[in-house]
Amino acid sequence: MWAVPVPNAGAGRGPRPVAERAPRPAVVRSLDRVPGPPCLSELVGQARSGDESARERLLAQTHTIALRYARGRLGAFPDGAGASAEVAQEVCVAVLAALPDFEDRGAPFESFVYAVASRKVSDAQRRALRAPRPTDDVPDSVDPAPGPEDIALSSDESRRVSRMLGTLPDHLREILVLRVAVGMTAEETGRALGMTSGAVRVAQHRALNQLRDQWKVAI
Repeated sequence: MWAVPVPNAGAGRGPRPVAERAPRPAVVRSLDRVPGPPCLSELVGQARSGDESARERLLAQTHTIALRYARGRLGAFPDGAGASAEVAQEVCVAVLAALPDFEDRGAPFESFVYAVASRKVSDAQRRALRAPRPTDDVPDSVDPAPGPEDIALSSDESRRVSRMLGTLPDHLREILVLRVAVGMTAEETGRALGMTSGAVRVAQHRALNQLRDQWKVAI
């Protein structure tokens, strides 16, 4: 019986067809081209050129950064919410006044906003410490606001956290406020404080470990 030769599986065949990648949906392709929101430095240049829309967006983002920062620093003070809102407004006014003469020296504009906010928060803290204390006078009507017990209970943890933050070195406290309260990335925080993003992460880790140890002792 003659054996029938079996041809090589790859012989006589051309190159294997390459599977074509399915085209990406038009919506996905369009999202790839959508630019992200402009950074503050870009808005500064546009605002100084007379772009009213850029000026409004610059002030809106400045207000957000300043308000978050102030809340992180003033949350444990009496009327911290009101003081934080006042600080945010003062920061916006200061930024608007400095805008015509602002010189871009390569640093991100966020660092300038942070520096202004830091000074305004310090002023607010001094005002809070000089504020008059309540007296024993009997009010003419019932005050519907929360009583001292309610306020003490609701703010007890925030005060404990604030006291623990106060035990940290200044640079570690500022890093936590910028990262947690303001919501800056490690890169943004580094640019604001003149550090690398890696150094920010290391310092943040060290600060959180210190707070965690203090919290365990406190409870």
